[in-house]
Amino acid sequence: MNNIRKFAMASLIAATAFTATPAMAQDAKEEEDGGPIDVEFTLAAVSDYRFRGVSLSDKKLAIQPGVTVTHDSGVYVSLWGSNVADNGGDDIELDVTIGIEKEFGAVTGNVGMVSYVYPGASSLNYVEFLGGASTKVGPATVGLNVAYAPKQANIGSQDNVYAGVTAEIPLGEMPVTLVGSYGIEDGAFGNSKRDWSVGADIDVTGVTFGLRYIDTARTAGASGSDPTLVFSLSKSF
Repeated sequence: MNNIRKFAMASLIAATAFTATPAMAQDAKEEEDGGPIDVEFTLAAVSDYRFRGVSLSDKKLAIQPGVTVTHDSGVYVSLWGSNVADNGGDDIELDVTIGIEKEFGAVTGNVGMVSYVYPGASSLNYVEFLGGASTKVGPATVGLNVAYAPKQANIGSQDNVYAGVTAEIPLGEMPVTLVGSYGIEDGAFGNSKRDWSVGADIDVTGVTFGLRYIDTARTAGASGSDPTLVFSLSKSF
């Protein structure tokens, strides 16, 4: 789900090695089997918040915290936020998502609904339905994602469809993953608009450094849709 959303700083984290005692191992097992609910926090900094190829932060740094609560049934709820360029009332975006993820053999499927909320600028709020599937192809993970926003007054009483493919390829035992994406959008937010990205993620003791080249086409000169490099730094807890 998602992503992937992206860095103007760097840090070096040192890990201290120790020997685990039997009691510590038992505590770790109890924590691993601690219950049906999992809570994950994320914090990211990106040099430019690009959403489907278009900058929403006016090509400036964005800070993006998030939290996801997942039940072992596959049902999840997440809250994700980012600063955005001034949108006539506020400079904050909040995404509230509810969905379910399940495995069907070699395929992982996901369906859900996300509400895009702009506090202080409620005339921009809208809802979108999401669906996706991913599977392994050799060492790579390939995914297909579709998003549909039904007709709503806040998006010009039009609907909107976005379809995209993603790929991730780990480089053997190296802490490096190559990533890429391609998407097509049509409706309220684009007329056969296309966006694509290529890049890499590097994991350094739990901190992920990312680099993406992002470009778009058929955006009719929309501001913030020119090609760019986006740097990111993220950490999950």
